[in-house]
Amino acid sequence: MNNMFKLMGWWTGIFAVLFYVGDMVEVSLLMVANTGFFVLLGFLNISERMYLYIFGAYLTVFFVGFTYYSTFIHVPGAGH
Repeated sequence: MNNMFKLMGWWTGIFAVLFYVGDMVEVSLLMVANTGFFVLLGFLNISERMYLYIFGAYLTVFFVGFTYYSTFIHVPGAGH
């Protein structure tokens, strides 16, 4: 299970680079934070049950934040 968190860290690192190249600096910094979080968890070597609890909490926080952003902050059709 720890290798899967390292893999998620690798992929979020790739996304961070791609967002930065695409001039989306804020999202890139968010992905860098996710990369650090996942890689740190990958090296903790905790039990598989705890990994699943942490990932479930991570998904809950993400979905609540994304729903709040898409409902109250995002302006549809607005671009730069």
